Amino acid sequence: MESTPTSVPATAKQVGDNPLRWSWVEPTVWTERMLTALEQGVKGDKWYALIDKVYAAANLRSAAAKVVANGGAAGVDHVTTKEFDNRVDEHVAKLTEQLRTGAFRPQTLLRKWIPKPGSRETRPLGIPTVRDRTVQAAIRHVIEPIFERDFAEHSYGYRPGKGAKDALRRVDRLLKQGYEHVVDADLRDFFGTIPHARLMQKLASKISDSRVLQLIEAFLKAGVLDGLTEWTPTAGTPQGAVLSPLLSNIYLDELDHLLAQQGFEMVRYADDFVILCRTREQAQAALALVQQWVREAGLQLHPEKTRIVDERTESFDFLGYKFLKHRRFPRKKSLSKFREALRAKTPRQNGHSLSWIIADVNRTLRGWFEYFKHSDRSALVMLDKWVRMRLRSILRKRIDIHGRGGGYDHWRWPNAFFAKQGLFFLTTAHAQAVQSSRR
Repeated sequence: MESTPTSVPATAKQVGDNPLRWSWVEPTVWTERMLTALEQGVKGDKWYALIDKVYAAANLRSAAAKVVANGGAAGVDHVTTKEFDNRVDEHVAKLTEQLRTGAFRPQTLLRKWIPKPGSRETRPLGIPTVRDRTVQAAIRHVIEPIFERDFAEHSYGYRPGKGAKDALRRVDRLLKQGYEHVVDADLRDFFGTIPHARLMQKLASKISDSRVLQLIEAFLKAGVLDGLTEWTPTAGTPQGAVLSPLLSNIYLDELDHLLAQQGFEMVRYADDFVILCRTREQAQAALALVQQWVREAGLQLHPEKTRIVDERTESFDFLGYKFLKHRRFPRKKSLSKFREALRAKTPRQNGHSLSWIIADVNRTLRGWFEYFKHSDRSALVMLDKWVRMRLRSILRKRIDIHGRGGGYDHWRWPNAFFAKQGLFFLTTAHAQAVQSSRR
C-alpha cells in the first residue's frame, strides 16, 4: 500500500502552481500533494505504487516530446525520432498497455564508438531505440525528484538548475580562499563498471515499487549489439541512455555526503571530480578516504590520472579548463577540439565568399567563447592569431600564393581588415566581459 504523509492538502493541484524549488518537475506526474509529501517525507522514506505514474499516457506523451526534441540516432529497430513522432499516439497507447500489463521488454542497444574530444581515442556510446528512450524518460520524470531532494549541493552534473559553469565558479572561489592542494581524481570507465546489484540497492532504498525497480534493472541488463556481436552487460549503465546521468548521480551520492561529513570541499560533475584542501596532508587524507570508498563500491581510480597537485606550482584539468596559479586556461584537449572545428570551416580551397566564411567561423568562436571567456587573456591572444592565419591562408590561395598566411600578409590583410569584415575577436570580447564584470 502507498504510504500517506501527514499534513497533505486534500485537493491535489498541478505542480505548475508551485514555481519555486520544484518548478522543473514533470507536471503530468508531480502534483502539489505529491510535492508536499516529498518535502515532508513519506513513511519509511520510501515511495510505493509508482508504476502507474510511469505508464500514464500523459507522462509518456511528454517523455516522447522531449526525446523527439533531443533528436539523436535511431536504434536497432531503425525507427527515427521523426518517424516515432509521426505515430506518437499509436506508440504511446501501445507502451501504456505493455507497461501496465508487464509485457514491456527493452530492446537491444546499438553500440557506436565515437571520438573523444581532442584525442585519437574512442569511447562507447549506447543508443537505445526511440521507444526505449521514451520509457526511460518517463521513468526519470517519476523518480528523479525523489533522489534530487537529498543530493549534495556540490554535485553539479545533470541536475536541474546546475551546470558546469557553477562547478567551475566554485572551484575558482575555493582556490582563491586558499584551498590550493587539489585531489584530481579520475574514475576508470565509471559508466561501464557500476555494479548492478549495488546500484539497485541504492534505488531500492527509496523506491519500494518492485515493478519500477524491475523495469530499471531490465534496461541495465538489455543486450548490446556491437558490430556483429551481441552480448549482455553484467555491470555499467550505457552512456547515451536517458537514465544513465541520473543513475550515475545516485551511485556517487554516497561519496558526496561522505566527503562533506568529513569536512572536505568536493566539486563533482558526473564522474569528474576534484577535492580542494588547504594542506597536502588534508589532500592525502581525502584521497585515502576516496580510495577506500571506491574499492568498497566496486569501482576503480585511474592510477596514472589520479594525483595530488599544488595549484600554485602544478596545473590540473577540470571541465575543459586548466587551472594554474589561480588562473584558468583552456586545457589542451579543449584547444585541439576548437582547432579541429575551425580547420573544417577554413580549408584553403574554401569556395565561399570571405563574408560567408567569417560568419560561419563566428558561430564557432562565439559559442566557444561563451564557455571559455574566463580563460587567461594570453590563451585568447594566441587563438585570435591562429584564426587570422587560417583566413590569410585562404586569401593567399586566391591570389595564387602557396603556404600559410604570414610575413607580408599582415600588411596585405591587417587585423583591422578582418575587424571590418566582422570577424569575432576573442580578445575584444574578453576585454568587454572583464569591463562588464567590474561594473
